[in-house]
Amino acid sequence: MNKIKILIIVLCFSVLNSYAQNSNKEYQIRTIAFYNLENLFDTVNDPNVYDEASPIMESKGDTAKIYAQKLDNMARVIALIGSKKTHTAPAIIGVSEVENLRVLEDLVANQHLKKFNYGIVHYDSPDFRGIDVALLYQKRYFKPVFSKNYELKLANNKDGKKQTTRDQLLVSGYLDDELIHIIVNHWPSRRGGEKKSSIKREKAAALNVQIIKEVQEKNPTAKIITMGDFNDDPTNNSLKKVLNAKGEKSEVKSGDMYNPMENMHARGLNTLGYRDNINLFDQILISSSLLDTDKKFEDYKMFKANIYNPRFLINKKGRYKGYPNRSFSYGNFTGGFSDHFPVYIYVIKEKH
Repeated sequence: MNKIKILIIVLCFSVLNSYAQNSNKEYQIRTIAFYNLENLFDTVNDPNVYDEASPIMESKGDTAKIYAQKLDNMARVIALIGSKKTHTAPAIIGVSEVENLRVLEDLVANQHLKKFNYGIVHYDSPDFRGIDVALLYQKRYFKPVFSKNYELKLANNKDGKKQTTRDQLLVSGYLDDELIHIIVNHWPSRRGGEKKSSIKREKAAALNVQIIKEVQEKNPTAKIITMGDFNDDPTNNSLKKVLNAKGEKSEVKSGDMYNPMENMHARGLNTLGYRDNINLFDQILISSSLLDTDKKFEDYKMFKANIYNPRFLINKKGRYKGYPNRSFSYGNFTGGFSDHFPVYIYVIKEKH
């Protein structure tokens, strides 16, 4: 046998051996998610906020029964997000459109979620409707060590009254043994029109940049995830120009934010539909330190991003066929879930 044949055999053996070793590796996998819960309000009138205009409060039906069903529906969905691969509910999930701490406590106590022993990070925001963002986490996987809410300050209305909206929530903690930082968002709506209202979301993006910089000043390679209902698509100025999010991994430099949802948006995927328009407002972005560009998973890296849209969350017929199966329509409870689909990412690392 000549030297060339021997060399080819050795090389083939080396490749096969390397593949076998890699295929035998075991990985630890966690789900990190976001879900807009569509008007998760309780049935008690709070005189300090405009909650009496909430769909539950305005409903003509049995509000206590509606509230219980709404909680059950939301809990059922949360329990399933990412579960096919992890066999458990999300380790961490950001939520929006929640009225207060009470509804969150009722949510995590629901039959679908109770066994996961979720903790809650929540602050009351100055939003005039009283809706907030929050973070839920399985206590066995995530240990918060710091949290802070950041007020988004907007210009006064023409009548001089203060405009109020949702805070941005920063939570830092250990996912297993790794420090990560999560920002939960619900940026100002497009009320009054997309163009007219865009300045508000650009200000929200600027606040996001400020929070990210504060974290990176302490650790330039910090693992940061910013998630939420941004009320903008991945290609709008707030995300592309102000936050400077990158849609291609090859464009991401140290300290940049990568938006895996930009490619989904380009393929026509969506998380909500409104007035015959479909949008991908619900997104999860990650810092460069969570990218898998080196294909090494010695610590947590993002493996995949997804929209959770099983058949039972989708309208099957009528004008809104294909849209999320929402829970309220024209003041009536439909028995549905939310007008948004949840989004999630898997993060993985090798087991040692």
